[in-house]
Amino acid sequence: MSGTPIEPSYIKAEGVAGRMGARLMAIVTDGDHGRVYLSPTDGHERIAASAKPGWTPAVAISGSTQYLGVKPYGMERFDQLFASRQLSAMNVFCDLIGETAERITHDAIDLPQDDQPLDSGGCGGKAYGEAVLVYLAFALSKLADLGNSLCAWEPIAQCPRHLFGRQAIPIVWDYAEGNPLGESSGSWTVFVDGIVRAFTRAFGSLSTVESGRAQQEDAGTQTISNGKVVSTDPYYDNIPYSDLSDFFYVWLRRPLRDVFPGIFATLTAPKSEEIVAFPYRHDSKDDAERFFLDRMEAAMIKLVEQAHTALPVTIYYAFKQSETRDDSGVSNTGWETFLESVIKAGFSVTGTWPMRTENSSRMRGMESNALASSIVLVCRRRPADAPRATRRNLVDALEAELPQALIHLQRANIAPVDLAQAAIGPGMAIFTRYAKVLHPAGERVTVGEALVLINHALDEILAAQEGEFDTDSRWALAWFDQHGFEPGEYGSAETLATAKNTSVSGLARAGILHARAGRVRLLRPLELPDDWDPAADDRLTTWEVVHHMIRVLRQGGEVGTAELLYRLGGAANGARELCYRLYTICERKQRADEALAYNGLVQSWPEISRLAKGEARVRQTEMALDVDS
Repeated sequence: MSGTPIEPSYIKAEGVAGRMGARLMAIVTDGDHGRVYLSPTDGHERIAASAKPGWTPAVAISGSTQYLGVKPYGMERFDQLFASRQLSAMNVFCDLIGETAERITHDAIDLPQDDQPLDSGGCGGKAYGEAVLVYLAFALSKLADLGNSLCAWEPIAQCPRHLFGRQAIPIVWDYAEGNPLGESSGSWTVFVDGIVRAFTRAFGSLSTVESGRAQQEDAGTQTISNGKVVSTDPYYDNIPYSDLSDFFYVWLRRPLRDVFPGIFATLTAPKSEEIVAFPYRHDSKDDAERFFLDRMEAAMIKLVEQAHTALPVTIYYAFKQSETRDDSGVSNTGWETFLESVIKAGFSVTGTWPMRTENSSRMRGMESNALASSIVLVCRRRPADAPRATRRNLVDALEAELPQALIHLQRANIAPVDLAQAAIGPGMAIFTRYAKVLHPAGERVTVGEALVLINHALDEILAAQEGEFDTDSRWALAWFDQHGFEPGEYGSAETLATAKNTSVSGLARAGILHARAGRVRLLRPLELPDDWDPAADDRLTTWEVVHHMIRVLRQGGEVGTAELLYRLGGAANGARELCYRLYTICERKQRADEALAYNGLVQSWPEISRLAKGEARVRQTEMALDVDS
């Protein structure tokens, strides 16, 4: 009424006090020409709230509010994430799938009638009924994901959207209930049909199906990896997976605890042994880090002891490593702690490569500088006779070997947002080839110090690449570092131009800056002329090429940018390298919008290049036809 926003703290306090409820806003049904939206009546709302569930998963939600955003609003238990009739529906389906399994066991007259359960390797009627129960429990999980009071409405498809669009349980202010008895999104038949289709596609064309086995053991004491090929994906404190998994665990436990008594022995998913550094599970952040280091080192020692002698262990990592910066340089607690455990265990890094594992359309990735790739560390047991080295030896090796490794990463089109992370691999490959790296006084060079040296070498290599650019682009880089696209003093610009062997007037003629009233600023991509013709530009610069490509990518997409790339020909050489350098500057200066543009151009480069080659073939064909005619 006053036009003043309600403070979040007040809303949360009302939720904690139990004074936050729900009102029925609309009923959606199918009409002759699509969806029909109906206003609810009081009777509709009474019916919706009249269901009285029997059993409820009144289990506490554990974990940090960073990923469990419902907790500050008073939703402290999993049953509070469901409306009463949703809980009633889940109860009914729990009971029905159990009855279904009993009926199937009774009707499985063609199978051996033994009482050996599925968990003990049984293959008779009892095990068959339990197996079907497991698959139906998968559908129950999907019903929980799309049948709770945190499912937003999808306006394009006009259907409920499932809760886990990302690894979190956030609060939402309006939610949609699907009809579990219908035939559209949120219905039981849709879930079961989806599982059947997936299994049919996976196994339907195979004449024989090999059996597989999943087994859960403590990574620090396991023997599963003995003589096996191992590929693993550890993390430091990225996602509280065991806390989030309780959402499904509390529903699966009810129908499956008798089928898998060992797995479902506890009321919630096990958490205390999970090798993560979550401070809320310990007395302090330091205690959490020590726990992670000790347990991860034990896990890595097991891998070193048991790893296949002829094959490497591959470890995926996806930490965003430029996490902290101090006077000594860039470091990262997660990576430093993890790599320390890898090295202490006796591994050396023998290779790395980037893998595009992240979908840019995922909620975390859209309009952000989230990592686009994971980097795979290839590890082998470090030889017993590995040499020692001094810090100077390490620096010399980094200066000698890292530039070529960086060129390989850039040619592989690693995204600029991932470049600093990807460079850890070849840098650590150099560091871990030695048994120890020592300071002149005899102290050991730590992993943290090595990471700082690697980042410093990376900065120097990227700065050295500036020498490959034309004079005007080198001036623009230096000016961009200081001012971005904001104006600066003309005198400073002229002084810098003299140092770079160019002039402000010449830079203005080149079309990369605007100078007026004693002020100078670089032109933004969308300020550049739409009718620019690189063939007619008598002062073509790499800076222009990059920013015109960004302009066209925004206006005409990859197809339009490919046509420009075709016309640029060899003039586009160096454009990607300039993007990497510009992204590094933007990240250091915290210029997120510009960083997104440079990162986006590099990520689109393979498709732009592919389309440009197609454009070249079309032009060649047209020329050949003209000659023939």
